[in-house]
Amino acid sequence: MAVLTPGEGARVLPPAAPRRRVLLVSRDDELDSLLVRRRIAAHLGDLSMAGMCPDAGPPDVALVCDDTATAVRLLEKGVVVVQLRSGHPGAEDPRPPEHSAFRAHREFRVHRPGWLPGPWPQDDGRPTGTVAPARSARNRVRSGTLLLMSLWGVPDEQTAAFTGGPLQALVREAVRRTGHCTVVCDTRLATVRRALDGRHDGVVRAVRAAEADVDALHASSEVFLASPTLTALTLAHARRSPLTLLPPLGDAQHDLAGRVARVVPLPSADGPGAWAAHTDDGPWTALDPALDDLRGAQRVARTLRQLSLAPR
Repeated sequence: MAVLTPGEGARVLPPAAPRRRVLLVSRDDELDSLLVRRRIAAHLGDLSMAGMCPDAGPPDVALVCDDTATAVRLLEKGVVVVQLRSGHPGAEDPRPPEHSAFRAHREFRVHRPGWLPGPWPQDDGRPTGTVAPARSARNRVRSGTLLLMSLWGVPDEQTAAFTGGPLQALVREAVRRTGHCTVVCDTRLATVRRALDGRHDGVVRAVRAAEADVDALHASSEVFLASPTLTALTLAHARRSPLTLLPPLGDAQHDLAGRVARVVPLPSADGPGAWAAHTDDGPWTALDPALDDLRGAQRVARTLRQLSLAPR
């Protein structure tokens, strides 16, 4: 590029360095996967977000949350991949299968708060610590209830039993106490809407997590009810906000709820202290702050930035 100034000839400036490109992939029907990707993306402002369009060329680096098939396809094309398991695995450890391309071009991480008790498999991957929301404050004025539900991987019979009775009772009580309720779920939205349809005269809405800003909804809500998931726990922990756990559905939620109960006295929505607990954010004081600095999203973002600049 030539720049002409008075009294001198053309001065040639070096071309600007191209912005590095990062591809972010998640399973958007899984609450943990979706929100972990979003929280890491909030710390990648100096990188250009790449799409899956073939004409755009390969990205410099990719973050793949949980989607092993996509990770393999990218690795076979020579893309450097940080693969992150975003959710709690439960009693089984679904570590992605090894692949020949993984050995040279993949880093495997797991989203795991430092305070969450083990034991863990020895080759479980590199823990990130808590992947917290970028904004840690809650709104000064809050109203209504946020009911954050994950039905990913939950057996059909458990989904039907919960949506057909307990969910309706919880929503009725939420409306009675706080005036309105937003139900956010990752998958099976049609099932949830059928269970709630026409029962609450417009003071209840049900939305898919992929179409909602969950962290912002939490910041503006008075009451927080959530499935036992890592993303709900990290959200409440980072903001020191009360949290009542919904009855666990599926093996992973049962295992996580059991581990949490060993260190944090969170109330259950089917227990006697479900609503009284929202006047006190004391449970999080039980955690040793030295065990986790809540900066898991920044760590993963820094790794992606470094890998994007590494020579190929």
